Amino acid sequence: MILAGDIGGTNARLAYFQPQNGNLQLVSEQVFPSREYRDFSEIVSKFLQQSSARPDVACFGIAGPVHNGRVETSNLPWIIEQSRLAKQIQLPATLLINDLEASAWGISALRAEDLVALHRVPPAVGNQAVIAPGTGLGEAGLFWNGSQHEVFASEGGHTDFAPQGELQIELLRFLAARYGHVSYERIVSGPGLVNVYEFLREKHVADEPAGFVAQLAGSDAAAAISHAALNRTNTLAERALDLWISIFGAEAGNLALKTMATGGIFLGGGISPKILPKLTAPAFMQSFLDKGRLRPLLEGIPVQVITNDKAGLLGAARCARVKSANGRTSLS
Repeated sequence: MILAGDIGGTNARLAYFQPQNGNLQLVSEQVFPSREYRDFSEIVSKFLQQSSARPDVACFGIAGPVHNGRVETSNLPWIIEQSRLAKQIQLPATLLINDLEASAWGISALRAEDLVALHRVPPAVGNQAVIAPGTGLGEAGLFWNGSQHEVFASEGGHTDFAPQGELQIELLRFLAARYGHVSYERIVSGPGLVNVYEFLREKHVADEPAGFVAQLAGSDAAAAISHAALNRTNTLAERALDLWISIFGAEAGNLALKTMATGGIFLGGGISPKILPKLTAPAFMQSFLDKGRLRPLLEGIPVQVITNDKAGLLGAARCARVKSANGRTSLS
């Protein structure tokens, strides 16, 4: 029995998987609101208490840089240590990996119906990469070693934002005044969409509907903005989402170049599947391809949206199975 976790700034998903006929069979799953718990071990202990089963191995994908079995979560006030957590849950075979590393492990477990193509090109063998906006912006890669993919983590979402055009330069100045350092995560994330909306509102690019400020004061301002944009009930929200998607496409293209991802770019996270009507419009791919002399290279890279919200859980379970079986870090 494998205990897998996909731990983000908003939700913590835990699940039991069992290997069956070469695949991973989901046995049970629970979702916990991350911010309602003081420590990650509280969530794991609660999950274990509510189940009669006991796992043989556990792997948790955590939003944050994992170093020497320790992670300070990027968007939560948690510090998680692998050795301490193993003692708390009484399970020596416990692994901590980055959440996007977990998503990357899950790529090969996805089926055709779990993916929506934004850019259809003939499949190629080569490196792959995952980029996932949610509470933050995660990125990870899959290096092709000649016979299989090997997953590696990244904190690329925290690299410097490179504005394109006058409007984005103004956005950079707006965010620099607010945060100092401006990373892509300050824009290409849920809170980042709110930042973009507030920037355009300050510029008075369009009128804000009466009562919309009250909606933004709710629990999920980013969801309110994206819903209004998709439903075309708020021109300011539409403009904000359009600008956000343009910057998302540019950074996805950056990631494709940095990792030489000829095997494909995958868009994950909680936001991408929810804004598919916008992602399938031309703006995203136009920004993705707009790399000057390297445009022909990018034109040969497939781009797909992951619509299966269990990709991170599947990946954590695959990682646990492979590493516990043979101690290697490469994919089976």
